[in-house]
Amino acid sequence: MEQRTIYDVVILGQGVAGFSAGLYAARYQIKAVIIGETFGGETATGGLIENYPGIVSIEGYDLMLQMKEQVQKYDVPVIDEKADAITKEGDCFLVHAGGEIYQGKTVILAVGRERRKLGLPREEELTGRGVSYCSTCDAPLYRGKTVGVVGGGDAAIKGATLISKYADKVYVIYRGEKFSRPEPVNVKKLEESSNAQPVFQANVVELKGGETLSGLVLDRRSDGSNELVVDGVFVEIGADPNADLAVQLGVSLTEENEIDVDKLMQTNVEGVFAAGDVTNASGHLKQAITAAAQGALAATSAYGYVSEHANACETHAVGFSLD
Repeated sequence: MEQRTIYDVVILGQGVAGFSAGLYAARYQIKAVIIGETFGGETATGGLIENYPGIVSIEGYDLMLQMKEQVQKYDVPVIDEKADAITKEGDCFLVHAGGEIYQGKTVILAVGRERRKLGLPREEELTGRGVSYCSTCDAPLYRGKTVGVVGGGDAAIKGATLISKYADKVYVIYRGEKFSRPEPVNVKKLEESSNAQPVFQANVVELKGGETLSGLVLDRRSDGSNELVVDGVFVEIGADPNADLAVQLGVSLTEENEIDVDKLMQTNVEGVFAAGDVTNASGHLKQAITAAAQGALAATSAYGYVSEHANACETHAVGFSLD
């Protein structure tokens, strides 16, 4: 039996919070590994970023590439696998991912959120055939076409503005009387798009079409009809915290299902820290800048924990056979 590597910190998530935590862990010279199924998190698909301090303008995907490259310069391994399960044995955390077990003295949960869906019949079937959840990825596919965007938050407004540069017509469908908490500068950009039309106090109740999407049915009439003829629809109605791994460890959650952390990103479980959009650390402000700060704090707390528990995990380390 040969002993597996024991990491000082296992960081779950390849988003801003995860890479920030990895960078700070490396700077503290503690052994870290980053594990995540999806590169870049929400930032990678969020389009143009103009509110990250020190960078005038950058595509979210490019920002994430720079963060990953920066971490890898410190020889922090980045594992492109989904963490399926996590357990704690004594003072040792065992993370199961891609058929391997990664052992850590501490864990940082930076697993972000998962995009909400409309929950309508045929939604899954029509995904990629007119239904999309990523305006940055798919906007160019709708050049010269008619598109709907569902949502009223900042992501929906930014997405609709981007899509308007390609599509002939963009309906922005929102259930409220006005848009919900987007940055005013982004609302202004949308208003300057002559081909974007808000449809307030409306919900999409049906997806129409055969092999591909052909229309949306609303629960109220718009322009004399409750049906919009569209070639595609982008769903931007928010996201829910990925709390499954936290639940496996007995980590406390808020009523909103976010991981409850203190000002140092500590959870109620000793040795478990959390950062980014999965936490309640920054309220409703889920931004790259807040995730980066929280990742740095989580790594600092992990460093402090490891410094006080230098021999943590070693007596519970799991070996493996070379056969």
